[in-house]
Amino acid sequence: MFKQSFLPFGNHRGSSGSAFFTSHLILSSAGQQDYDLLVIGGGSGGLACAKEAAQLGRKVAVVDYVEPSPQGTKWGLGGTCVNVGCIPKKLMHQAALLGGMIQDAHHYGWEVAQPIRHDWKMAEAVQNHVKSLNWGHRVQLQDRKVKYFNIKASFINEHTVCGIAKSGKETLLSADHIVIATGGRPRYPTHIEGALEYGITSDDIFWLKESPGKTLVLTDVALECAGFLTGIGLDTTVMMRSIPLRGFDQQMSSLVMEHMESHGTQFLKGCIPTCIKRLPDGQLQVTWEDRTSGKKDTGIFDTVLWAIGRIPETRNLNLKEVGVNINPENQKIIVDAQDVTSVPHIYAIGDVAEGRPELTPTAIMAGKLLAQRLFGQSSDLMDYNNVYHAYYKPLEFTVAERDASQCYIKMVCLKEPPQLVLGLHFLGPNAGEVTQGFALGIKCGASYAQVMRTVGIHPTCSEEVVKLRISKRSGLDPTVTGC
Repeated sequence: MFKQSFLPFGNHRGSSGSAFFTSHLILSSAGQQDYDLLVIGGGSGGLACAKEAAQLGRKVAVVDYVEPSPQGTKWGLGGTCVNVGCIPKKLMHQAALLGGMIQDAHHYGWEVAQPIRHDWKMAEAVQNHVKSLNWGHRVQLQDRKVKYFNIKASFINEHTVCGIAKSGKETLLSADHIVIATGGRPRYPTHIEGALEYGITSDDIFWLKESPGKTLVLTDVALECAGFLTGIGLDTTVMMRSIPLRGFDQQMSSLVMEHMESHGTQFLKGCIPTCIKRLPDGQLQVTWEDRTSGKKDTGIFDTVLWAIGRIPETRNLNLKEVGVNINPENQKIIVDAQDVTSVPHIYAIGDVAEGRPELTPTAIMAGKLLAQRLFGQSSDLMDYNNVYHAYYKPLEFTVAERDASQCYIKMVCLKEPPQLVLGLHFLGPNAGEVTQGFALGIKCGASYAQVMRTVGIHPTCSEEVVKLRISKRSGLDPTVTGC
């Protein structure tokens, strides 16, 4: 299958001190490959691409490996959204909303003992749900005969990667087409003393075994986390160096900040942190500077949460070796409109690709469309205009184990192409809000195909409408089982 040779790769010493040679396997890119498609990265986009290609009859493999965070946090298959993003975030946000509802309950005749207190055991329930999703992704790959490797991969040549397992075992995989969907990880301000040693990020907050307690959030990117921390009764402060929610409508941003302040979140505006130290009692002393006055101040916190942006996971892929071009400023992979990199059979989708929205639904859609272009005789490209944030079923029901058997959607369409949408039946949370939005589309003559090409708002119930793939006529099981 391959031309191969073994070359000495340096003189190393083992634990016993004796010298040994490590052999490096050199593979040519000529000959038959192991797979039609190899996907590097087991997040939303990569999994969508792999499953779609498998359904089109191709031999597919997925490699995925989570490097533990500096605090040692690690997780399973599914990527950022499932493990340390949208899913746990919304569930913890739901906990905060429930607290607000309990506070309101006495206005509606409910007798609720005061004061109410939140228990961080919520986190265990959230984590258990996330683990069930990890397992679900494994099952979905197995059902579609997609081979899964839990290995850290890097390129050897244009068609081959070498993957290293946690045990140190190496695996060589080759494919005709390779998709890079490795996503990104939180950025640390390594120039600030104590930032890496004592701070956490979104990689850690959802997996803490104990309550974060009094928390300092830096910077305004993490207003969602600050919101649910305040909502469950924790003393929460947000430190911002400039304006809130840069890039958004500032009138709306100001209203968000006013709302949060009125509900207890504190803000340190125009400040930058300079140092973090751990005190003998385990608490963290943070020093910061007011950018306007130059005055320095300090505060004591239990947790410091960094939220200063993300960096793509491209550093360890050995991309330069195979000629895949990246943007040197942000390390993202440069792609064209068809998601092709500078190497014709290597592609990049999702957060790792230059110029793409860092959103779960866009990655899922891009992955599916790429697989269809490669193996399904399609020419459809991802439409990145008018994209919002989205996801799947009544997530709020999962941890509370509420019965969702009556949550049902039915879209009625004309049978003849282009299958104009005649009406929508929606049973579930916020049904009126959902149907109001789709009413405009129906009024304007939307077709089934147009609804299916719409990217959902994530994570919501309404996005289920844009994922309706099974007709009643087919007799197939319409139960939603994954992304």
